[in-house]
Amino acid sequence: MPDPDRKRSIIERNLTEVRRRMAAACERSGRKTEEVSLIAVTKTMGPEEIAILADLGVSKMAESRVQQALAKIPHAPAGIEWHMIGHLQRNKAKKALELFALVDSVDSVRLAKEVNKHAEHMDKTVSVLLEIKTSGEEAKYGVGPEDLRAIAEELCALALPNLRVEGLMTMAPFTDDMNVCRRCFASLREAAESLHDLEGERLEMRRLSMGMTQDYEVAITEGATEVRVGSALFAGLTPLHEKQR
Repeated sequence: MPDPDRKRSIIERNLTEVRRRMAAACERSGRKTEEVSLIAVTKTMGPEEIAILADLGVSKMAESRVQQALAKIPHAPAGIEWHMIGHLQRNKAKKALELFALVDSVDSVRLAKEVNKHAEHMDKTVSVLLEIKTSGEEAKYGVGPEDLRAIAEELCALALPNLRVEGLMTMAPFTDDMNVCRRCFASLREAAESLHDLEGERLEMRRLSMGMTQDYEVAITEGATEVRVGSALFAGLTPLHEKQR
C-alpha cells in the first residue's frame, strides 16, 4: 500500500493527465476548457483518497450507491458537490437527498415525484438529470429516447415545485469501438436539443453528463458538459473492495 505522500503523488499525476486530455479534447472540438466539468467517481475509493482529491482542487464527486455513500460522504471535506449517479430506488430517495446535492439518474416520473416529495419535506430544491438509455442495452437503466419527450412533457405539466431538471445523462457500452460510444453521445445531445422548446423555470438542457474513463474524450467532442471519471484518477492504487478483504 502506498504511503500517504506516495498516494497523493499518484493521484496528482493521474489528475494532471486527465485534465490535460480533457483540455486537448476541448481544443479539438473548438470548446473552452471551462465548459466541461470533471466529476470524480469515488466508488472504489475511501475517505483518504477523497480528501486528497479535494485538496487538489476537485470539487465535484460522485457515488453510485446510497449505502456506500453513507460510509464516506459524512466524513468527506466540506465544500464537495456530491452527485448520485447510480440507479436510485424510490425507497432510498430520502436518504439520498440527505447525502447528495444532485441526483443525476432519474429514470421515471415515479422517481421524480418521490424525490420532489422528500425535497419538499426538507424545504429544498433538488437539481436532477434524466437518465437516458442511448445504448439500447437491456441491462442498463434509463428512459428510452423514444419515451423522453412524453416524460419531459409530463414533468413540465406536473410542475413539481422542488425539482429542477437540468439536463440529461447517459452511459455508453463498455467497448473499444469509439464509434459506438460516439453514436450514444450524439444521441444524447440530439435528445437534449429536441427538448429546447419545453425549457422553462423547472426544465432546461444546460447539463449533459456523459463519458467515463474509457470514452470521456469522445464525449467532450460530442458536447458533454460533465464527464464522470473514476479509474483513470486512481490508476496505481488498490480499490476499496480489495483493501477490505
